[in-house]
Amino acid sequence: MTLLESGTMITFRVAPALVPYTDRMDCPLWRSITGYLAVASTLSLVVGCAPGSTDPQPSPGSADPITVEVNQSRDQYGKHAILIQLTNTTDSSLTVTSAQLGSSLFEGTISWDSGESLVLPPRQPKSLPAALPSAACGPGAAADVVTASVTYSQAGQDPVESRTKASDPFGVLGRNAGELCLAAEVADIATLALDPALEVAADGSTAVVRLIATPSSTGGSERTLIIESIDETTLLAQVPTDPWPRDTTIGTAGSRELPLRIRPARCDPHAVAEDKVGTLLPLRVRVGEREGLVKVAAPAELRGRIYDFVTAACSP
Repeated sequence: MTLLESGTMITFRVAPALVPYTDRMDCPLWRSITGYLAVASTLSLVVGCAPGSTDPQPSPGSADPITVEVNQSRDQYGKHAILIQLTNTTDSSLTVTSAQLGSSLFEGTISWDSGESLVLPPRQPKSLPAALPSAACGPGAAADVVTASVTYSQAGQDPVESRTKASDPFGVLGRNAGELCLAAEVADIATLALDPALEVAADGSTAVVRLIATPSSTGGSERTLIIESIDETTLLAQVPTDPWPRDTTIGTAGSRELPLRIRPARCDPHAVAEDKVGTLLPLRVRVGEREGLVKVAAPAELRGRIYDFVTAACSP
């Protein structure tokens, strides 16, 4: 008998006269030969079945058909919403019906709830919007591994659920959780808002917007917050001769009004047309031992007036 393995000829010879037919199954040499043939036949069947497999095959180095990453777009900034970015690592299209994230930084699950399905093309990413739940602001809240659960299916197959880790390369969840906790601390003392009115100077080059702090009914009389500074935005800047206030203490005893003189921060043609966060005023505040950014959004009426002001001030 002759077998070919990896290009090498292996020959087994059994003398019929020495091993009678009826005793061959009891011969150790014969059992070795038949065992080798059985293993070789099984391997051939396994290898022969592989090309016909319909399971999605992940790319080299990827343990999951779908990888998950956390991100955030510019228009989600200040709205406490994020993007769940899914990347199909296989050579087949996958249909996603649900995607969820879990993190100890938040009290609930971060979910994509559109009610529709999404087709992920092979080797391509797509982003799904998701609102953030309330942040876990207790003393024990700390950054943790972000887990992901994605339900998907391949054409002609039943849906399956993939559980994996999600990456957060830009620290989106930690930053948003910190801002939500700080905003809750601030709201317990006072409500910060921008007055809808806009006072435009006679020459049209500057205007005044007013930041109003109204004490919250739930705030204690001893509690205060400090507005350390106010950041400029991509659309609005302070006037050098009339700078914005710094280190302003806001308490629960009475309302405060801070007038902020503004000027256009930029006058290129796309300043207003492509604006996403220009009317979102970032305040650097401190409440007790917690400090960071609190963003105060302009109401719709004021936002329109600011756009008109910037357009007119930038005109020749």
